[in-house]
Amino acid sequence: MKTVLSASALALILTGCASTPSSSPAPDLPFAGPGTGVVCKSTTGKEIAALFDRWNASLQTLDPEAVAENYAPRSLLLPTVSNKPRFTNEERIDYFEHFLHNKPVGKIDQRWLWIGCNTAIDAGLYSFTFGTTGQVVHARYSFTYEWNGREWLITSHHSSGMPEK
Repeated sequence: MKTVLSASALALILTGCASTPSSSPAPDLPFAGPGTGVVCKSTTGKEIAALFDRWNASLQTLDPEAVAENYAPRSLLLPTVSNKPRFTNEERIDYFEHFLHNKPVGKIDQRWLWIGCNTAIDAGLYSFTFGTTGQVVHARYSFTYEWNGREWLITSHHSSGMPEK
């Protein structure tokens, strides 16, 4: 059965959900808010921004499995230095095995945050300094996150080099 909501109904649902703090797990429902049984995780921009720091710290371990632990089981990685989208944990680990050889350290240069009900987006510009060469690469990024009832995990991560040099 397909559910269709008007724009005003959807706005009401999202507004109501965004103002209802809790740390309870959310069931896997297509819409959240009053009457759906979904409780929204209360969070802050500071908490969402810290998720990049957690991910960047996992890079410093040089352990691809530690990096992959930041991603939800069903998530997408569109990496900077590979043409292949990574849909599975094994594919993400494979990517990070190669990416970590250069000992990358990331830094946010410019950021935009959006927080919804059990979801968040962190997007902007970041740069990586590679410890093996000293090279600095500037890129655009977006991370989408989902609260799984215990922790925030990445559901999609897109990174692409800056087109203008």
